[in-house]
Amino acid sequence: MGRVFNSFTIGNRFRISPEGENPPQDDRINLIMAPGAFGSGEHETTASCLEILEGLPNIKGTRVLDLGSGTGILAIAALKLGAHSALCVDTDPAAVTTCRSNCDLNHVSSQVEHLCDTLDGVNEESFDLILANIYGDILLLVAKDLISKTRPQTQILLSGILYEYNFDIRQKYQKLGCNIIRNHMLDEFSTVLLNKK
Repeated sequence: MGRVFNSFTIGNRFRISPEGENPPQDDRINLIMAPGAFGSGEHETTASCLEILEGLPNIKGTRVLDLGSGTGILAIAALKLGAHSALCVDTDPAAVTTCRSNCDLNHVSSQVEHLCDTLDGVNEESFDLILANIYGDILLLVAKDLISKTRPQTQILLSGILYEYNFDIRQKYQKLGCNIIRNHMLDEFSTVLLNKK
């Protein structure tokens, strides 16, 4: 059982609330998270992804790949912003179980598929929004395969990147045909938004 947390807001549009709490019904999008070991959105990398997600153009109707989905918070947020459907992928069975629960809590289960595997287990090549909040060394290793899963003009949001990996990741993804849209340096980590040419 993960630790209980109190409701808090992120950016201009999101409110994260624990399961069982009735959040206010206002202009914010409520994301309900069960207590779990995979984060409720308080970590700086998750918060930065949500802040960037809320401002992304052309998110409506997109097919989302959330690699290293954990609680599923990023995929759920994308769906609440109008994405059509999502594939959540994580190697940890407990994370997949948590993700399923959170999708139920947020009433998006019918739009989400779950896969307990690595990126190698993803056969689809038609994603138009990639979310990957995982370690920088893994983002380097999977770069070519990750880009191969995307359509032209796909938006790619990468986080979990320690400073030491930031330059290498930007360089590698640019060589694979991506434009850097935003490079956000946080306290310890960084978040990079790219667009596939």
